[in-house]
Amino acid sequence: MATLSSDTTITPLHQADGDSNPLYRAPPQNTEIEAALLGALLTHDRALEKVSEFLRADHFFEPVHGRIYGAIETLAETGQIASPLTLKHIFERDDALAEAGGAEYLFDIAANAPNIINAHDYAQTIHDLYLRRQLITLGEDIVNDAFTPSVEEKAPTQIEAAEQKLYDLSNVGELERGVVDLKDAVYDAIKTAEEAYKRDGKVIGVTSGFKDLDLKLGGLHSSDLLILAGRPSMGKTALATNIAFHAARAFKETKNEQGEAITEGGHVLFFSLEMSAEQLAGRILSEQSEIPSDQIRRGDIKQDDFDRLAFAAQELNALPLYIDDTPALTVSALRTRARRLKRQKKLHLIVVDYLQLLQGSAGGRNDNRVQEISEITRGLKTLAKELDVPVLALSQLSRQVENRDDKRPQLSDLRESGSIEQDADVVMFIFREEYYLEKAEPIIRADEDNIKFSERSQKWAERIEQVRNTASVIIAKQRHGPVGTIDLYFDGRFTRFANYDRHHDGDGFN
Repeated sequence: MATLSSDTTITPLHQADGDSNPLYRAPPQNTEIEAALLGALLTHDRALEKVSEFLRADHFFEPVHGRIYGAIETLAETGQIASPLTLKHIFERDDALAEAGGAEYLFDIAANAPNIINAHDYAQTIHDLYLRRQLITLGEDIVNDAFTPSVEEKAPTQIEAAEQKLYDLSNVGELERGVVDLKDAVYDAIKTAEEAYKRDGKVIGVTSGFKDLDLKLGGLHSSDLLILAGRPSMGKTALATNIAFHAARAFKETKNEQGEAITEGGHVLFFSLEMSAEQLAGRILSEQSEIPSDQIRRGDIKQDDFDRLAFAAQELNALPLYIDDTPALTVSALRTRARRLKRQKKLHLIVVDYLQLLQGSAGGRNDNRVQEISEITRGLKTLAKELDVPVLALSQLSRQVENRDDKRPQLSDLRESGSIEQDADVVMFIFREEYYLEKAEPIIRADEDNIKFSERSQKWAERIEQVRNTASVIIAKQRHGPVGTIDLYFDGRFTRFANYDRHHDGDGFN
């Protein structure tokens, strides 16, 4: 058996005599280090603990080494000690092992076993060489795909697919966070509470810009998936746009007494799958300039209005708010673009408008819409944890809301509700009673006289006056806090929400 070495050995380039051009390059591998690691595992029963978190059988270049490693893992799972004797009967009829020297090969590698201290280093080398081989294969696949024109798959789609594969490869064998000591977890919790205490709004997450909502949620927390659902015309997109704007406007980076970075607000990435970037920007301009968006679109504005538009545009230019209006995105494409922005700039909040317009994995079957939505919500939740940012996803509600006397949404009204409710950390509904009251203006019934009709009409008029320009955000689920309802002021002219002041008359802004 060859002398074992802890140095990484990659098979050299083979060349024809007298020719400097390569004819053949063997893939990166080192079977001696593979044998050394197996020897350590066969002679030290605790060596597997050092490598099993990130090393798999298919990471070995030599197939028989992979099978030996897999057998060692199987024995360990059943509480048995792996040794040449306990593995001998498993490999007695293994032709590949017979070619390597039969069961004696197990005793051979065990006899040449290095110190257990080297086991982790050997495993990391094997893993690194595996990644190199996979990278070579991936590169070849990318080249071959690029050489094969496809009407269905455009070049940008191929680039996104390549980025996704590279990312997946970078996470192969990545160590998990593992066990955390309670005292460390308590310290982190106290530190988080201290940061919230020192902030004026008592918010540790990204601010929504709405006082009562921030108090209820504590802000939009990193790694959370938040669902904002509602029927058409309730103002889902308007509220999400307002939140995105407020978060971007509040962006500020400071340092605490220990010199650690403290971020308020943040860079926001808004995926607008329904509206174009221009339409969304028009809405924000309308909100900030207080000029109705339909007038902006028609150009029905005066010089003073144009000056206000120019001033609002100048303010918006400085905000870290980014819009991606690519239609029919897959979750993997969305993930790729979000990662790219975080890498190139910064990212603190993702908004998706809206969930049902996303697609599942590329090439996936759409026979079962419930399963596809489950895949999408799991993907969004994974993205929130992976990038450590809150993901606010809008969702449609089923029509069954319209069939009830009480139009207030419930969790069961979520389309394909099972997976959405399960994966979400927060589920909120936007509800405007004024919208439904306006559609239900009283008409006289055949079984009532004018007096009863007048009384009913009066009650309707009083109620619609009470709820005029108001909206309710119903927090139906929150993993980290209470549920409940908060009120907001809504101005339909500018598709703008604001804090609701119950103690003063007027437009309700606060």
